[in-house]
Amino acid sequence: MRAIRILCAALLVSGSAIAQQPPVIQLWPEGAPGSQGRQHEPETVKDGVYFSNVHAPSLTVAQADRRHANGAAMIVVPGGGHRMLVFQNEGMVAARTLNRIGVTAFVLKYRLARDGNSGYSIEGDAAGDLRRAVRWVRANAARYGVDPERIGVMGFSAGGELAALVANHPQPQAGSDALDRQSARPDFQVLVYPGPLGTTATDAKNAPPAFLVAGSRDACCMPPTIALYQQLVAAGVSAELHLYADTDHAFNMGQRGERVSLQHWPDRLADWLLDGGWLVPRAGRQPEGVPAP
Repeated sequence: MRAIRILCAALLVSGSAIAQQPPVIQLWPEGAPGSQGRQHEPETVKDGVYFSNVHAPSLTVAQADRRHANGAAMIVVPGGGHRMLVFQNEGMVAARTLNRIGVTAFVLKYRLARDGNSGYSIEGDAAGDLRRAVRWVRANAARYGVDPERIGVMGFSAGGELAALVANHPQPQAGSDALDRQSARPDFQVLVYPGPLGTTATDAKNAPPAFLVAGSRDACCMPPTIALYQQLVAAGVSAELHLYADTDHAFNMGQRGERVSLQHWPDRLADWLLDGGWLVPRAGRQPEGVPAP
């Protein structure tokens, strides 16, 4: 009997763990364009958190508790130099942080152009995965209690490059399936120490409102962050910039190091989302930001 009780307890724990796994959505169930022959290759996972060998782009859903979900959504795009995906610290941790302010998050696994000889491109395949993700969330908004006109993108480092490419550049011609009828333009963008690729906008006047954050000692990503901010403001786009003193790259969601200011940068993002009206249910109205004095 004791053995049976132990077995039952183990099965309950196992079942609970399985039930708690967030759902994963395949963006191209039949295979992404150019990847059909590799879509069943297993992903490579290092230390349980760093993913590579991605050939089947997907979204991991982190849904906000319906008791305080406000209808806003964010597609989170982890960084990793286009060689790997920092899937936990720049993916799921960000998603759970957004859940706390009522935002439903979707963490993107995209194809990696610099992962060995993958044959993928950043501007074509990886950015195409993010465009597909925006279209998918917009098409399935009702399923998750999401407002299809309050969908943002949040990219870290290399993921910030993809977010900038999708948000601040003309949209290429879409494919021919049903999802391609949806707009791939996000309604707002959050760029966290974005890399230089894509951060010179070629369609700045049509860019969505932007929140940008970087470290003042980030030689790679601070200059293009400032340049993009200045370009967006000059084009009349609502934008907010935060640069943190004595700070380099990859501070994630503020959980690294001991700087109090970095621990609270996600609060500044929440402030910006609130002030912009993105966390307020619209009921058919245009988002209304709070006016400055």
